[in-house]
Amino acid sequence: MMLTELDTLLAAGPLDAATRQRLIMDENILGKGSAAAKQSVLRQISNLYDLGGFGPVAAGLVSLWPLDREARPLLALLCALARDPLLRDSAAPILAAPLGVHVGMTEIAATLTRLHPDRFSPAMLKSLAQNCASSWTQSGHVKGRRAKCRVRAQATPVAAAYAALLASLAGFGGPALIASPWMDVLDLSTNERLALLRRAEAQGLLRVRAAGDVVEVVLDPLLARIEAQAVHV
Repeated sequence: MMLTELDTLLAAGPLDAATRQRLIMDENILGKGSAAAKQSVLRQISNLYDLGGFGPVAAGLVSLWPLDREARPLLALLCALARDPLLRDSAAPILAAPLGVHVGMTEIAATLTRLHPDRFSPAMLKSLAQNCASSWTQSGHVKGRRAKCRVRAQATPVAAAYAALLASLAGFGGPALIASPWMDVLDLSTNERLALLRRAEAQGLLRVRAAGDVVEVVLDPLLARIEAQAVHV
């Protein structure tokens, strides 16, 4: 997930493609030891996060990043999930695992093999599973170096607002948005998700409308924030 590299780049301010390349390749802001290493991290960062892009997935990440340092691991994971289908495939064995259970690259590799039979060599499958397991570790869903254990991620209102944005972009609305796979990443019950969204509402990021058992999340404030930022980039 390259969380440290992402944090360093976003600390430099809004990035277009040319600025991103200059910072990584010419100024070596990420401290890489060779041109090949710099080129590799540039490619991976661009593929995962599209920094400088004006689409709502990347722009939402950039807009929300400065608001809450504690939200950053989940913000990065949610954006990476939106852009990387193989990382998204790895979500099921992690999110379905009960707290305290050992889960990691073995379960991820088994899922990738089932979903993509005969697609990956053993070496490639091992590398993919390791990378996915590392991302879920950085996001706070598992902990441990070798024997990884499922733990509860630390969700915040800012992360909940971004999850709601991605769910909306994926076509979820009303109660289905609250129950969507994007909100599952928050590691919260339905009532806890709604409570966190109401806290995001108090921060001016969205609006929550409730009528009886029907709940609607209105993302106009967050979308307006994203559009306003794009104008000034």
